[in-house]
Amino acid sequence: MGIMKLTKKSHACVRLEKDGRTLVIDPGAFSEEDAAVGADAILITHEHPDHFHEDRLRAALDANPAAELWTLRSVAEQVSAAFPGRVHTIGEGDTFTAAGFEVEVHGQLHAVIHPDIARITNVGYLVDGSVFHPGDALTVPGRPVDTLMVPVMAPWNKVSEVIDYLREVNPRRAIDIHDALLTDLARPVYDRMLGPDGPGVGTDHTRLAPGETVTL
Repeated sequence: MGIMKLTKKSHACVRLEKDGRTLVIDPGAFSEEDAAVGADAILITHEHPDHFHEDRLRAALDANPAAELWTLRSVAEQVSAAFPGRVHTIGEGDTFTAAGFEVEVHGQLHAVIHPDIARITNVGYLVDGSVFHPGDALTVPGRPVDTLMVPVMAPWNKVSEVIDYLREVNPRRAIDIHDALLTDLARPVYDRMLGPDGPGVGTDHTRLAPGETVTL
């Protein structure tokens, strides 16, 4: 297995590169317009616009006629007609290979925003048995995770839940996602709460600026 490089894009979008191929997860409305351009494979966790933006997705699929998309039914139904044979519908328990990356699908539902708001489908992706992106849920994949993309700030979570999520998954490294609504004033607070000196489990907590890259 080749060395994997992870680049954080704005909000919940992540680019993974290995052996000259690129996989992008959740290029939504809060991510850069070209966040998914150059991708060989794209994964979408759910239909909310900060994770699925049709223009960003189409830009990537138009730029690379060989690029393919894996996503749940609610998203696939919106784009499959325009890209026949390139859109794959997946759900919890599925496994597949996308651009040379081995992917497992975990989870079923979006986290509760409010009891009066219906929950939609949401899936998380475990890539190469190493990197887990849960989308908008605190899904525990039920197996060891090296790098957890942790949604730090959303209308549906609070910091105590994020801390408990880190404790339960217990990854070696946690990297922030879902952070576009987090102000600069709040970031040191979250860093302290989620870092090794906070009430978590001593996970190596990392916050990357958009465009910053780490080698996994």
